[in-house]
Amino acid sequence: MDPQVRATPFFGERFHRDPAAVYRRLRHDHGPVAPVQLEGGVTAWCVLGYREVHHVVGNPELFSRDPRRWNRWHRVPECWSLRPYVEPRPSALLSDGEDHRARGHVVREALATVDLVELAAAVERISDTLIDRFAARGSADLVVEYTHQVPLLAMAQVYGLPDDDAPMLTHDVALTGQEGEEAVRAHERTVARMLRLVRERREDPAEDLVSNLVQHPVGFADEEVATDLFLVLGRAHLTTSDWMGNALRLMLTEPRFALGLAGGRSSVAHALNEVLWEDTPTQNHVGRWATRDVQLGGQTVRRGDLLVLCLAAANADPQVRPRGHEGATGNHAHLAFSHGEHGCPHAAQEIARTITTTGIEVLLDRLPDTTLDVEPGDLTWRPSVLMRGLTSLPVTFSPH
Repeated sequence: MDPQVRATPFFGERFHRDPAAVYRRLRHDHGPVAPVQLEGGVTAWCVLGYREVHHVVGNPELFSRDPRRWNRWHRVPECWSLRPYVEPRPSALLSDGEDHRARGHVVREALATVDLVELAAAVERISDTLIDRFAARGSADLVVEYTHQVPLLAMAQVYGLPDDDAPMLTHDVALTGQEGEEAVRAHERTVARMLRLVRERREDPAEDLVSNLVQHPVGFADEEVATDLFLVLGRAHLTTSDWMGNALRLMLTEPRFALGLAGGRSSVAHALNEVLWEDTPTQNHVGRWATRDVQLGGQTVRRGDLLVLCLAAANADPQVRPRGHEGATGNHAHLAFSHGEHGCPHAAQEIARTITTTGIEVLLDRLPDTTLDVEPGDLTWRPSVLMRGLTSLPVTFSPH
């Protein structure tokens, strides 16, 4: 593939300000599969169509998860911010076929050991502690002080990490989803901390997810466990915090969700589901490679070409959703968690849902008269091709 001349920039201010407009333009100009240029001059095919995304994730023999197949590694900058997500290395999540099924099963088993009742109780304690810090002020930035804290603190408990690690991990994991060289450094620090944790559990096992992986008979190498722990933590923290923040933004700006702020619990579930359709936290997934030349969405994809799965555009595909957000309530056919054998495991989805639902419900119970402190149009989004989340969510409420 050589779409260098006609590839649409998939980064920068225009993209981050209104990615949906970029997706619409790509669909108009190219159809369901379009050539794009990622940060650093890296070219790829962006899969925008709902059916085409389903086809890619449902045919791993044609579209591999193994980054060693990439035909353009020689053109990838060393400091590329997305490199940590595609670097070839031992990992259950970056493998194919029987190897993925066997090792991925171990990760799913470990995630399934998380007690959701205990997790909800832990999230309630975490949420109350965070709210106590700003409740008396009558104002807060819910992204900085709340939604970007709750998931990481909850996952730290799932991993058995000490509370002292949480501030730096929160900072670094958030950076890994952004652009620039600092994202690479943040990734290196996070994986190094995961590797130390794995070695600690080798020496001193505990009742936690990490120990389950370390002690499993499959026999993961320390580096492999550390890589998978980073990928799970990154997805859990970034997607869950943005899911929570985007849902709160929706509830604070849409009159349809006003009851949620007055204690209507059903509105929380409806807002969370609508966000997965309309403002899904995982906008794009970078990481499929064609195993042979193939026709996809009217384009000739060459062997070794990189594909970016645009989950946000697929959710908005007019071929499957001609009336926009209508019908989103109760409809769970979105692609926010991807699909197929490399999709987000059910146990991980339930962990994320428990964290987001509990975190929002505690906030609304404690601060029911919360209102947005700026105009909705003044809210800004974090610069990331992967994620869709706010940089801040300033609110006011009655001091407690």
